[in-house]
Amino acid sequence: MSLRTPLGRVRGLGSAKDGVGHWWLQRVTAVALVPLAVILVGMMLHLARADHATVLAYMGHTYVATFTALGLIAAFWHLKLGIQVVVEDYVHTERLKVAALLANTFGCIVFAGLGVVAVLTLAAGV
Repeated sequence: MSLRTPLGRVRGLGSAKDGVGHWWLQRVTAVALVPLAVILVGMMLHLARADHATVLAYMGHTYVATFTALGLIAAFWHLKLGIQVVVEDYVHTERLKVAALLANTFGCIVFAGLGVVAVLTLAAGV
């Protein structure tokens, strides 16, 4: 038997008020990825038998580079959110959880950045 009040027992154990925002961001990125993936697949089918010069010229179009960069950003953001949920739910050692979350965030930022730079380099024709 405890002398603590019910409020005292649950204080600090309740909602962090972050779950709904995280859930919405994951759904928004998923919905954004649907048309972006269709566009990407369409571009790949269009360029399947093209030569290198044609692909470079195609990637030089502003809208192609824009949709490709947006697809990369949305995909890595969605990946970060998904892996974050898995780590928070299934990794119980606090140090390992913090390390995994940091590696997840850092890795997604680095690879999204590398992808966007690669798209911009292709678009610039360098």
